[in-house]
Amino acid sequence: MIQSAHLLIRDLSVKLNDFILSDINLEVQKGEYFVLLGPTGAGKTVFLESIAGIIPLRSGTIHLNGDDITNSDLELRKVGFVYQDYALFPHLTVEENIAFGLKNTGRSFREDRLSPGKKTPQKLYIQNKVEEICSLFRITHLLHRKPDTLSGGEKQRVAIARALIIQPRVLLLDEPLSSLDPETRESIQYELRLIHKNLGTTTLHITHEFEVAVALADRIGVMIDGKIIQIGTPREIFRQPHNELVARFVGVRNIFRGQHILDEDDCGYLKLNGFEFASISKLEGDVRASIRPEDILLSKQPLHSSARNNFKGKVIHISDRGTFSYVTVQLPSSKKDGETLDLVVLITQSSAEELSLVPEMDVQVVFKASALHIF
Repeated sequence: MIQSAHLLIRDLSVKLNDFILSDINLEVQKGEYFVLLGPTGAGKTVFLESIAGIIPLRSGTIHLNGDDITNSDLELRKVGFVYQDYALFPHLTVEENIAFGLKNTGRSFREDRLSPGKKTPQKLYIQNKVEEICSLFRITHLLHRKPDTLSGGEKQRVAIARALIIQPRVLLLDEPLSSLDPETRESIQYELRLIHKNLGTTTLHITHEFEVAVALADRIGVMIDGKIIQIGTPREIFRQPHNELVARFVGVRNIFRGQHILDEDDCGYLKLNGFEFASISKLEGDVRASIRPEDILLSKQPLHSSARNNFKGKVIHISDRGTFSYVTVQLPSSKKDGETLDLVVLITQSSAEELSLVPEMDVQVVFKASALHIF
């Protein structure tokens, strides 16, 4: 039975050469799938290695289920670690790789969890555990193969199985999907979700890929330049960024600064240089605002919609991304000498073809007041 743990990190700081992780505070609940999202070089792997005991802390504490493991030896932490490059032993078979962490020459018998009080010879115990975990990952047919004969997806399954077989209190995953082709990535992503549902292992998964974070995470933390600057549900991170750094990182291409006011009916409006956008925010004063590109609609003709933000604009650029396109639309200011405002809109390829979009075309831009995030 895998024993999940509550992970509590307080004021963690690490210095590695010129890189510094500063004052990291994080709480991962028992059985939670937590994804740490951030760009390359943000310090995500260093953070995992500090939790595992590979890199010593400069300051701070790490607790698992209330136990202080800050200075515990790596092998005593009961933490499973899967690196991006798998880190399999090339001279061992799949079976030997997976069984490696279970081998303990100091004990010839192991407790059988299926029959409490019953002792099972270690060799048989290990064999049973390997068969059990391999069945879960559907890799039983690979047991006698060496790592250099496996595909990337097979290697990743073996690496995760090896980490889970020791029944870790926390599973640490270092970009486990980034080097895989799209089809294999989708398959292992599905398996990770299913296995987590079945086993309930507390998991801390780091990635720079938004799609992975949204698909797997119960909660997401955003790390930039060695600091965790926002924690929330996937929806909160992508729809309600706390600051401009997070907004830009999670793909919000429309970010403005302006004055937000509430009228006598308590309705919100963002005002900036001849533009006025309706919002549902209750903030007042100097603010930043963002609109996700996929929350904006384009039309050739005026739309009869309940959306309170409806403007005429002109297409100035189209960036084809295969299955979708980014369309930059320029809005004219209502002021005589006001500046123009560019909005980036994301549309599907089929929508782009249906609209027959070309530069200089007049279009109608529509978005709901709730799509305007004020912070």
